[in-house]
Parts: sequence; structure tokens; C-alpha cells
Amino acid sequence: EREHKLIRYFSKFIPDSRNPILVTHTIEKLLKQRVFMLMQGYEDANDVFHLQHDPLYKDILDGDLASQPTISRFENSLDKRSIFALCYGWIDRYVSSLTGRSSIIIDIDGTDDPTHGKQQLSMFNGYYGKFMYNELFFHDGDTGQIIVPILRPGNSHSNKWYVGILRRVISKIRKVYPQMKITIRADSGFSSAPFYKLADDYNLYYAIGLASNEVLKRRAARVERAVKLLYQSKGKKHQHFINFDYKAGSWHKSQQCYSKIESTGLGMNTRHIVSNLEAQEAREIYFGFYVKRGEASENRIKEVKNMCFSDRLSNHGFWANFFRLLISSLAYELFLILKTNIKNTSYKEAKKWQISSIRTHLLKIGATIKITKRRIYYRLSRAFVYQHLFQELLSG
Repeated sequence: EREHKLIRYFSKFIPDSRNPILVTHTIEKLLKQRVFMLMQGYEDANDVFHLQHDPLYKDILDGDLASQPTISRFENSLDKRSIFALCYGWIDRYVSSLTGRSSIIIDIDGTDDPTHGKQQLSMFNGYYGKFMYNELFFHDGDTGQIIVPILRPGNSHSNKWYVGILRRVISKIRKVYPQMKITIRADSGFSSAPFYKLADDYNLYYAIGLASNEVLKRRAARVERAVKLLYQSKGKKHQHFINFDYKAGSWHKSQQCYSKIESTGLGMNTRHIVSNLEAQEAREIYFGFYVKRGEASENRIKEVKNMCFSDRLSNHGFWANFFRLLISSLAYELFLILKTNIKNTSYKEAKKWQISSIRTHLLKIGATIKITKRRIYYRLSRAFVYQHLFQELLSG
């Protein structure tokens, strides 16, 4: 944080309407405390009760910790205007990080966040079969950065709002980098007529999943029968790809559709995607590009959700919960910086770590803290397994 000033940057977008005479903790300090608690695995504001005398937090926060009521008031202090300002600031920060790049991949995906109370705009979603919030993430497919996180009402369809948000992101990127090659990657929930119009307007490349329907089933039927017969007669698993022009009724023009027809031994597996990637075969588009969204997007969302606790949106107000999502995403971004630093070390095993492994092996470790008038000493155990990696990260 001292080097990258990430928390300081975002704290400038948070308004402070408190009486200055009565203020003990600055907005930056409150945000820093909340983010650092999440990074250490403390997901709730009331965890402050167990940390109020922790010498580590007193050191890194330069003083006493804010109380649970103070943290709760902080989380509930933002309104719609403040949340939008934070989101715009998030996009601007991403755009400023693109220096020297000629192309980017934007991964788009959503996830369910089950709710267990009466949170505002917590609604029943028929697809997931539960009361929930619907989180939407735009990720950089190469670096893992969160371009912007969005919280939506629980009954939102996958493609709700995303085209308008994507238009704003693309506009900001093209304003600074007009020649940037932008490729969009998403699953079938994001295939929609407005998206394909947007792609034409901004000269975007894309590989988007396509939900099956009767027209696509008829297109793939003959190949499905052949692949199924091959497995039944010879016991041989087989994949076959076809491509054809396809236009849904709401689309403004035909698109190139690719279908993967596969016998798995457990039944037929047919998948469809729409893509305008140039000079590539169907197999290359599917396996060389489209399926990589599993690691680039889905696994990154798991880290934000399960390891930075973006699924812990238990405030009553919708905008307070949106702010919690942003705080979790901020913790993820700091972990991403740690990941990058780890990749620059000589520890090959550590380069594969997810956020939970970084927390376990580098942050949640035992130490003796000695405080004198001049210095604070951290004495780590000689049995600390990754002490040399820890030292390499500090010196790097």
C-alpha cells in the first residue's frame, strides 16, 4: 500500500460529512482497516472486538483501531452518487494501467451471492433457485485485474446493465488508446442483440457462448448422430467442430457460429459459441481462447467471492452492500500485486498460489512483537517455512 497507494487513491472518492472536530479516524484509515482485516481473513466489522488490542494492526494503522460501530457507520455512509464515483474511479485506474499494451481481453461473468436476511433488493432468482444478490465482474483476461465490480438486484438476468457498462469502459479506453485491440469473452448469458451492435460500433472482437435452441439443434443434429454412432460402434470418444452463419430474430445481422459436438461416454455434449476472431479454426477458437475464461475469469471470481469475502454482503442497505463488494475487490487487487511480486521471485511453488494460500503461508503466521520507545521488532519463528520468500518479497 505504501508503494502503490491503492487505498489512498480510492479513499479520495469517498465523501466525509462528519464533524471535523469529532473525527478520530480518517476515511483513508477506515478503508485501510477494513481492507487489511479482509486480507487477514476477518470478514465482519464486529471482528474488531477481537483485534482492538492487536499490536500488528496498531502498528500498520498508526494508532488504535476504529470500533465496530464506527466501521458500520462508515460502510453505510455512501449513497448512489458516491458508489458511482468509486466505480468510475475504478475504471479510470484500470485505463491508466494500460500503458504500453496494444491489446486487451475483457472477461465478463456474474456470480450468485445467497442472502440470508432482509437485505434491500435481495430477491429470488429462478435460475439459481435462491434469494440472492447478483454480482457482475469485468476482468482483464491477461492480468486478472478487476476492471470494475458491479452489484445487481437478486432477480437480475445475466446480461442486465452489462452492455451499458461495457460501452462506458470501451469509451474510456478508446479515448486514451484509440488503436487498442479489444476482445470480449463471456458465456451464453451475455449473448444479446445490443452487445453485437456495440461490437460493430466499436470494432470489437469477441467469443461469446450461445445457448442452445431448436434452430441450433437442427444444425448440429446430423453431426451429433454421426459422433454418437462412432462411440456406440467403436467405443471411441470423439470431438467434431462445425461452423455456419446464424442470425437470431433480434440480431441486426448474421454472425459466425461454431459448434462443438462431443461424445463423452456419459452422453453427448454440444456447445455453441459466436465469434468474429479472424483466421482461426473452430477448435483453436474454442480451446485456444474461449475455454481459458475458466482460469482467467471464473477462478478469479472464486478468489474475490470465497477468499476476499464478497459473498458476505450482510448490511441492510443495497448501497452499503455494494460498497462491501468494492472493499472485497480492493482486497483482491492488493493480493494481485502480491501475486505479481511473488512471480518475480525464485519460488516456483509459490507462483501457483491462490489468495487463500498467500494468506495462510505469508500473512497468518506466528510472531513475537516487541515494542520499545524507538522501534517495533517483529521476531518470526525459525521454523517459519517460507521465511526466505518473505524476506525476498520485503527486499524486492
